[in-house]
Amino acid sequence: MREVINNIISLYKSDKTRLMDMLLDIQEKFNYIPDNAIDTLVEKLDLPKVHILETISFYHFLTLKNTGKYTIYLNDSVSAYMSGRKEVAETFEKEIGIKFNSVTNDGLIGLFDTSCIGMSDQEPAALINNKVFTNLTIAKVKEIVKNIKDGKDINSLMKANLGNGKNSSKLIQSMVNNNIRVIKSILSDEYIPGSALMKIIEQERDEVINEIENSELRGHGGAGFPTDLKWKFTAKTPEGKRYIFCNADEGEPGTFKDRVILTERPELMFEGMATCGYAINSDEGVLYLRHEYKYLKKYLENVLNKMRKRNLLGKDILGQKGFNFDIRIQLGGGAYVCGEETALLESTKGNRGEPRYKPPFPAVKGYLDKPTVINNVETLCSVVKILNKGNYWFKKMGTEESRGTKLLSISGDCEKPGVYEIKWGITINEMLHMAGAEDVQAVQVSGPSGNCISPSQFNNQIRYSDLGTGGSMVIIGKHRDLLKDVVMNYTNFFIGESCGSCVPCRNLIVIYRNTLQKVIDGKGVQADLDNMLEWEKVMKMNRCGLGQTSSNPIVTTLKNFPELYENKIIEDSDLIPTFDISKAIQEYCDATGRKPIIEE
Repeated sequence: MREVINNIISLYKSDKTRLMDMLLDIQEKFNYIPDNAIDTLVEKLDLPKVHILETISFYHFLTLKNTGKYTIYLNDSVSAYMSGRKEVAETFEKEIGIKFNSVTNDGLIGLFDTSCIGMSDQEPAALINNKVFTNLTIAKVKEIVKNIKDGKDINSLMKANLGNGKNSSKLIQSMVNNNIRVIKSILSDEYIPGSALMKIIEQERDEVINEIENSELRGHGGAGFPTDLKWKFTAKTPEGKRYIFCNADEGEPGTFKDRVILTERPELMFEGMATCGYAINSDEGVLYLRHEYKYLKKYLENVLNKMRKRNLLGKDILGQKGFNFDIRIQLGGGAYVCGEETALLESTKGNRGEPRYKPPFPAVKGYLDKPTVINNVETLCSVVKILNKGNYWFKKMGTEESRGTKLLSISGDCEKPGVYEIKWGITINEMLHMAGAEDVQAVQVSGPSGNCISPSQFNNQIRYSDLGTGGSMVIIGKHRDLLKDVVMNYTNFFIGESCGSCVPCRNLIVIYRNTLQKVIDGKGVQADLDNMLEWEKVMKMNRCGLGQTSSNPIVTTLKNFPELYENKIIEDSDLIPTFDISKAIQEYCDATGRKPIIEE
């Protein structure tokens, strides 16, 4: 074992900032992180043992216990439950003979819950040894478990059901389907790799940034920050090392549009990174790829190699002396909070993915304390299109404050879930019509951290000044119990994904969940509703966006669907006790054989 560990450490040149890569490779090799591996890392990297242990404990896909020869992670998101997750989960437990979050006695199969894996358009879905299994049914689960018990190779379970597009290519071999429904600009095949780079090498660096400024491009990850400002801030820092990160950690439940770009248009994204490299005079880029998309890594590495051979990456790109830029891929370990830019940078350095206080901002002090630009996958693709077609072309699409196009990940109660590239400014009603959705109770805009809207808001526009979104759009039919089926699921998601640094995010969201359960059980009072709205002010004190928005599933439904809460609360609340002492001491009485003596 020690030799294997030493080889992994040597692969990364004993660089302690590559701890995450080492841990992921060890996990891949042994299905867990053995004690001997930790001791070796401590010795070779001169790191405190507690640092390594706290990093392992932070990430969902790093463990200190064996997860089984066949490790199954079944998605537990809202979209999964809408598509039959409950029956699929029960079948897994019955056929394997264990409960969730445990491993069979012989160590053959481990069965675990996991958060959204980016497959909301083809749920229920699971990761089995990093391979994606989609559209699961009771029959499919029985077949999968039987084949696993028969010792069949995991790849052989998939070959008859490969997905469309490049998902079926030799280096991916995935069951995933793209489900591309509407194409405008980014997903168009009207693109020649290297076309933007050919143009910019004839320009000064400032001219490239000015073109992006004139296009009024804003970040497509959700916040909508002007792209040119990030580039300007970083370019103006003192000469020296600068980095460019592409944030491909789309962990927002219901989001999967970056998955499609990574599959079908990776060259476009990588060229966007290289373009930024030229503009800010950086020679190194990092693609932070969420662990759930590990099945794409070999394919993406091959794309990078092809671009290097064509001199679209590497030294003196396209013959332009001094234009040196290359990209490496950094896998995450499974943590929603790492979608926040400073948490992402901490993760890349092998630390817990805890967001940093800002300022300083990454543009000034980012990766390894060097100036760093962090852009979303879709944003970088837009950069290439703008440079190829001009900022005037881009500004013709969308609205005055929301230029260009936007990729939506639409899932839930609709006939045609998938990726829709729309021009900013369409209404929710228009979106619902495109997706074939009827009898809609609500739409979760921009995932759990966004806004759950009612039909009275369906004529609102999808744009930054009205309904801004990173892309996730979950449609909720009238037959759903919105509080029990959706809001509770999202609240539990935030509890599980909190990094735990800030007290409100660590503790108050749990109180939110308990109060919500009280209301659902019909024991809530008006004061509970008032408190949950008032607590939102405290949640805004959290350090990062996750903590600040983790109460949104409850708060936005309280505001937009007040009747759902009001119909469940008790009247004359001050006169009705909510604590049942008999029930509270029942377990004690059963254990001791005593009978309670309670005075009326």
